[in-house]
Order: sequence, then C-alpha cells, then structure tokens
Amino acid sequence: MLDRTIPALADEAAWVARAQADPAAFGALYDHYFPRIYSYIRYRVADATLADDLTATVFVRALAGLGRYETAAAPFAAWLFAIARNAVSDHLRAERRHRWLSLDVVREWISLEPPPESVALAGEMRDRLLAALARLPARERDLIGLKFAAGLTNRRIAELTGLTESNVGVIVYRAVRRLRTDLEPQEPAHD
Repeated sequence: MLDRTIPALADEAAWVARAQADPAAFGALYDHYFPRIYSYIRYRVADATLADDLTATVFVRALAGLGRYETAAAPFAAWLFAIARNAVSDHLRAERRHRWLSLDVVREWISLEPPPESVALAGEMRDRLLAALARLPARERDLIGLKFAAGLTNRRIAELTGLTESNVGVIVYRAVRRLRTDLEPQEPAHD
C-alpha cells in the first residue's frame, strides 16, 4: 500500500515554534510545504496564475495565523491544508457569485431592448396620443378603438354599431386625420 501522507519537516514543531517567535523562520516551513500546497490547489483550479495567487494567499493566511496554531491540536500539514481548502472554496464560491464579463464582450453585446432614448420618446408619444384621443368625441374614440385596438374591419364595426360600412370608414378617416394634426409638432409662436 502506498503511503500518501506528507512527510513532516524534520523537527517541525521546533520550526513552528521558531516561526511563531520570528516570522523570518517561516521560510523553512514555506519551502517544505509550498510544492504540495501548490499541487493541491492546481488540481482544484484550472488556471496556473490563479493557483499561484491562491497558494500565496494560503501562506499569507498561515503566517498571519501562526500565533493561533497549536501543535497539539493538529499536525502543521493538516492545519496548512485546511487553510488551502478554505482559500479554494472561498474563491470558487465568490466566482459563482460574481461572473465577470470582459469589457470587449459587453461592448459587442447587442441588446434586444430599445435604447433608453427610444423608450422615453415612445412613452412621450404614447402620452401625447392618449391625450389627443381623450379630446376626440366619444363616438370617434369608440370607432378608433374598435378599428386599431381590437383590429376589426369596417364591416364588422358597422355590424356592431349599426352604422353603414362607408360611414364607419369616413368617421375613422376623419378621426385619424384629426389625431395626426393634433400630434404634429407645433412650431413655436413668434412674438
């Protein structure tokens, strides 16, 4: 059976105690465990540069937390790999939350939505149209609604209203002409 345990650094407890007293002594621990921590992280993430960054994060966290490490609680390697697992998990969790897009992709992204200016102009035009419709007599509003909102033919409107088909056509034509005149941009008055 193959032993997959990480060989301990000779007199590891002494090296940990020295590093807790003097951070410069952490170098021996770093040199011993760096290849194994890097390999572990490289297996977990696809990008070598990211593996470099996460490995650096692990050793920064280990050095910062070295004062809290207790030799009796767990072997140093187990403690260090726990930090590595947490660093990778934190990164993967953050990556799922924050999917980033390149600005080049966003620049070329074609929106199916109309631009905000068009939406604002369409809203303004709709408001003007509704106001102009409100100024029409009730019968004309009714016929315009049946013709354009309901999509009925003049013949069907005539059947519903009791008017003749030609009378419906004339009333709708005149109402549309009145709306068009009402909606045309007005030239400013000169004093």
